[in-house]
Amino acid sequence: MMMMNVLSTEHVEGCAPILQGLWESVRPEQREILLSPYLPASYAFLTHVLLCAPFLALDALGSVCQRVRSWRITTGSGPPPSLRRWFDCFWRVLYRYLTTVLPATALFHLLRSPVLPELAPSCWQLFVEVFACLLLFDTLFFIWHFVMHRVPWLYRSTHQLHHQHHVPFALAAQDSSSLELLSLLLLALSSAWVVGCHPLSEAFFHLINSWLAVEDHCGYDLPWALHRLLPCLGGAPCHQAHHSLHNVNYAPYFTHWDLLFGTYRASAQYLRPE
Repeated sequence: MMMMNVLSTEHVEGCAPILQGLWESVRPEQREILLSPYLPASYAFLTHVLLCAPFLALDALGSVCQRVRSWRITTGSGPPPSLRRWFDCFWRVLYRYLTTVLPATALFHLLRSPVLPELAPSCWQLFVEVFACLLLFDTLFFIWHFVMHRVPWLYRSTHQLHHQHHVPFALAAQDSSSLELLSLLLLALSSAWVVGCHPLSEAFFHLINSWLAVEDHCGYDLPWALHRLLPCLGGAPCHQAHHSLHNVNYAPYFTHWDLLFGTYRASAQYLRPE
């Protein structure tokens, strides 16, 4: 009987989720941070800024490197954005986070009453939850984005500020009105809540969500970009077409909703020379 118990224990330990060690190292020590109402907005802002750093380097190199300039999507758009433009955008986004997004999402986070389960998700559970969140967020964003463009007063008061960037750059992904910034973060938080994500899955979802938003606005059609690996993604070329034409490519990441509703346009047709 003792031997059977030992074997059973070893079997359970062998089947423990791969992510359990990571979760156990984070959950006890960082409990207060993980349950903080200020975490969602802080995490969204910091990950966005950090993920923009490689594209800041590309824009800096673009002023001296022809190879980097050749990756830019819009021909004849002039040089990459200046460092001054990056800093101006950074302070605008920071101000809107501090004055609107942070307090509003803190209240939403308190109403959610998050909990920290003892067990981490399995790798399969994490993948399913993150993918489900991306699909749901993509759907909700498509609807909200379409409405903002089709209702004139809503466009002027909420979305027009974002479209000041006819040729966007990475940091401009969140250079929007306070209402739009807040709405997008609430859509992301609501997606994770509806799916019922484990906190670790939710953290991965927000990280991937931020990266896709940054890549969509980066202004580069890079050889290693995700849309080249996954044909279901529109990527930066498709979103650049949206900023140029305004009435196409409303979905943030995937292309199926735009294909279904006839609003999909392949960017190369409009933005690249023949």
